[in-house]
Order: sequence, then structure tokens, then C-alpha cells
Amino acid sequence: MNGTVTYRRTSDVESVRELIVGIHVEVRGEFGLMGDPFYAPERFSDRLTTYASRPGWEAVVGYAGDEPIGYVFAVPLGADTGWWKSEKEPLPAEYTAEDGGRTLALNEILVRQQWRGAHGKGAAHALHEELLRERREKRVTLLVNPLRSDGRLKAVYEAWGYKQVGSQQPFADSPVFASMMRDPLR
Repeated sequence: MNGTVTYRRTSDVESVRELIVGIHVEVRGEFGLMGDPFYAPERFSDRLTTYASRPGWEAVVGYAGDEPIGYVFAVPLGADTGWWKSEKEPLPAEYTAEDGGRTLALNEILVRQQWRGAHGKGAAHALHEELLRERREKRVTLLVNPLRSDGRLKAVYEAWGYKQVGSQQPFADSPVFASMMRDPLR
């Protein structure tokens, strides 16, 4: 990355909604996904509203100067979470028991094209680590489409310390995702 990157944390979704949805459309459009109803801007915005309505939701946006490079957002899994209910093979109850402080669910991380890959020099990883830096949960989970980019995206998360613990399809029209966990958080 050229220049200094600054990070802005927020728990106010309305202060970053337009920016997050705009980057979502830009990046998902580059990958030809905007024709899929699951990725439609209105549907994504609705999911964003749902995530942000839960206690502890937080977003981090990275900036190169005034230019946003990408974002990450996450929310702790509460005792009433539905996160684990879509697993294809149920995980042990003690593994999926949540209390609002045990597991952080990384809902989304996207980086704009000019900051991805070799040019980005770790922009996505830097956003990820900035989010986790101030979090107090014990572990972090995420869902990734294992078919995306011929498995390269899943391999990136594995390089960051995540391990696949299962697979799930949380929405009828969503891909089947690999459920991944990084334990401990840091």
C-alpha cells in the first residue's frame, strides 16, 4: 500500500452504511455477482441492518488519505444466535454455546481493487487485525464460499489462522459456505 492507512472504528451503522453498500456493489460487481439476488444492494443493506442491530456490532473502515480502501464488520454471537443452526452436520453443543462474549462473527470484509493482491500488500489482513485488536472475545468465526476464486479465498483465511469446522447454508439462496474458526482470537 502506498502511504499511510488510517482506520476508523464505529458502532453507528448509519455513519458508514452508504460507504459500505457502495464498496459492496463495486467489489461484488467486479466479480460478476450483482445479478445474483443474494448480493443485491437492498438485500445486502437489509443484512447489514440485522447485523448492526445486535449488541457489540462494530465496523472498521480503512482509508488511504481520504479514499476508503475497504471495510470489515463483525458482531459477537449472543446466547440466542442462529449462527450455528444452519450447519450441515451439527457441531457439539459445548462448541456452539454462545454468551455474547465468547465468539465474534466476522460478517464481511471487502477491499477495493486497487488495494487488493500484490498492490495491496495485505490491506485485507491489516483491516482484519485492526478489527480484532480491540475485541475481547475469545475466538472469531467467519463463513467463506470455498469455491470462490478456486479456493484461494479460503486459503487466505487459513493462512490467517482459521480452520474449517463445518459447512452451512444460512439462507435458502446463499452459497454453501465453509464455517471457519480462529481460536484463540489473537
